[in-house]
Amino acid sequence: MADTLEILEIPEAKEVVMIVGWRQWADAGSVSSELPRYLVKRTHARRIGRIRPDGFYQFQIPGTHDLVRPVIEFQEGVPASLTMPENQFYYFENSGKGVVVFLGDEPHMDAERYILALLEAAERLHVRRIIGLGGVYGEFPYNKERMVSGSFSLEAMRDEMEGFALNFTQYHGGASIGSVLCKYAGDRGKEYVGLYAMVPIFDFSSIDNINHSVQIENDYTAWLGLMRRINFMVKIDFDLSQLAQKSKRLIQNMDAKVEELAKQAPDANIPEYFQRLAETFEETPFIPLDDVWEDSIRKILDRMDDELD
Repeated sequence: MADTLEILEIPEAKEVVMIVGWRQWADAGSVSSELPRYLVKRTHARRIGRIRPDGFYQFQIPGTHDLVRPVIEFQEGVPASLTMPENQFYYFENSGKGVVVFLGDEPHMDAERYILALLEAAERLHVRRIIGLGGVYGEFPYNKERMVSGSFSLEAMRDEMEGFALNFTQYHGGASIGSVLCKYAGDRGKEYVGLYAMVPIFDFSSIDNINHSVQIENDYTAWLGLMRRINFMVKIDFDLSQLAQKSKRLIQNMDAKVEELAKQAPDANIPEYFQRLAETFEETPFIPLDDVWEDSIRKILDRMDDELD
């Protein structure tokens, strides 16, 4: 692994966790690719290492044209930018904890060597727990808290995981990079948690005057739900106020989009469709125990103030 892994700095924090995401198959709502990048930008995290790309990526697959190729931009004949696969480790500290953020590109080949390099990095960086992020599209209301599917690497973690409002996955099929990492981590006795947010998508492709699906590219509501769980799970205090505002604006924008679609196809009963979705959807909010206690204490104090008045 010496040629594959490059570590520039070892965290000195007593407890270190790692949040991992990729540009990958299971990336609905950009949960896996852009939420980790958002964390890096918001915390001004510094780069502390990388997995070298050698041997993990194909330049082309016959019949796919530019699906897997690097992306280049020319300006007046001169190369201005080149986007290559990246697998970078970043680091910041919060509430006395060290947080490693991994931004990766799902490998095309030699996945086992890639996974082993990532697990070796976790060992060298003294990571206690790895948290993987993913997103999956589904049909449900856009203005409700997102459902989150969960997986974990060790049976001993089950009681703790019960407290995070997760639907424990029963999935059987083609594996995402996070699912493979979960299995390999468990085989080595390493703690891994996979969090997969359900991201809304609506198929209007058969409706005249619309003829396309509506999906959320950056699902800030999903990001917010995942970060609330991560904050509580690993006892950090990442500021969620900006994400809360982004989530609010997202819902407002979707309200406007629904109104626009209803005008485009007045006979399609689109408002009624969303109403039916809302009526049949069972929301599973994540309410940390700390929040329950705070709400209870606040209500008691409010009653006492009313009695004194």
